[in-house]
Amino acid sequence: MTLGVREHVQESSRADILEAAASCFMERGYTETSIDDVARSLGATKGRIYHHFRSKADIFAEVFRVGMEMNYAAIEPYRAMSDPVARWRHMAFAHAIQMITTKPFQRTVWVGVKMHLRGATTPEQRSVFAELIEYRTNYGNVFRETLVEGRESGDFRFDDLSIANQLMFVVLNSPIFWYSPRVGETRADIEDLARKVVTAAYRGLGGKEEQSTP
Repeated sequence: MTLGVREHVQESSRADILEAAASCFMERGYTETSIDDVARSLGATKGRIYHHFRSKADIFAEVFRVGMEMNYAAIEPYRAMSDPVARWRHMAFAHAIQMITTKPFQRTVWVGVKMHLRGATTPEQRSVFAELIEYRTNYGNVFRETLVEGRESGDFRFDDLSIANQLMFVVLNSPIFWYSPRVGETRADIEDLARKVVTAAYRGLGGKEEQSTP
C-alpha cells in the first residue's frame, strides 16, 4: 500500500502546504514558483506558510525529503526478500506506483537533482541538498545491490551495472513526465500501468523470462 504525505508529515496544516508546493514546483519549476503561488494554490495567506517554513528553499527541501521518505516506505516491506528477482519486481512495482500516485513530489525530487547537477543552488542550500542527494543515492543503491544479486543468479543479463541501473530508473521514473490521471481511473488501472512500466524495465535488464509483477 502506498503511503501518502500525511503519513510522513504529522501536522495536517504542514502537509497541506507541502502538497500545494509540490504541485507548484511540478508545474512551474523552482525558480518560477513563489510563496505567493503556493499560498494561492492553498487558498491561504503567506503568513500561514511562514508559520511553518522560513523560505521557499526550506519548503522545496522538505518536499524533496518527504518524496524520498515515501519511496523508502513503499519499498521497505520487500527489502528482506531472499529471491533477488522477486525482490526487484516488488520494489520496482512499489516505486512505479509512487511515481504515479505522488507525482508532484517525485517531479520535485527530479527538479532538485537537476538543480544540484547544474550547480544552481545557493551556498546556503548546498549543504542541505548534499544530504538530500545522498539520501536519494542510498535509495538507488538498494536497487543497485539487488541488480548485482540478480545478475549473479543468472536472472539479469547486462554488462555495465551503472548504465543498467541508470536506464532502469529512467524507465521506472518515466511516469513523472507523461502520466496524467484519466476520468474514471481506478486503482486497478494505475496498478496495470505500473506493471507495464516494470515489465519494460525488466526487459531492459535482460530478464531471462517473463515473471509476474505484484
